[in-house]
Amino acid sequence: MQVAFSISVYLSAAPEEVYNAWLRSNRHTEMTGSKAKIGAETGTDFSAQDGYISGRNLLLLPPNHIVQSWRTKSFAAGDSDSQVEISLLPENDGTKLILLHSNIPKGQPDYKQWWSEHYFVPMEAYFAKMMIPVPAMPEPF
Repeated sequence: MQVAFSISVYLSAAPEEVYNAWLRSNRHTEMTGSKAKIGAETGTDFSAQDGYISGRNLLLLPPNHIVQSWRTKSFAAGDSDSQVEISLLPENDGTKLILLHSNIPKGQPDYKQWWSEHYFVPMEAYFAKMMIPVPAMPEPF
C-alpha cells in the first residue's frame, strides 16, 4: 500500500519568486540551506538536500505548477519513485504553496513532518528575509 498526503504553507513572496527559487540550483540551495542541482526544464533530473533526494521534472507550468518524480536514499532499490505536485497560488501579497506527495512506498519515514522541517520552515525564513525593507538613506546636509 502506498501513502499520500497534502501539506501547505504561506510564503511572503509572489508565485513567480517561489517557482524560480524551486527550479534554480543556487536559489534552491539558499532557500533550503542544503545543496541542490536543479533546472527549469521538463524532463531534467535533479538532486536536493545534499544528494538525499533525487528525481525528475515531469511537468512545469510556470509560475504556478511543478510536478516531479521524487525519491530519497531511504527508498529501497525496487521501490518506484513517489510524486510531488506543487501548486503555487497567489494569496494576499504572497503565495499559498500546496504540496501533494503521493505514491510513497509503505514503510518510509514521516515525510509530512520532513517537508515542514527541511523545506517549509527554511523557506518561510528565506522569503521573509527577502521582504525586509531596506532603510532609506538619510538626506545629506
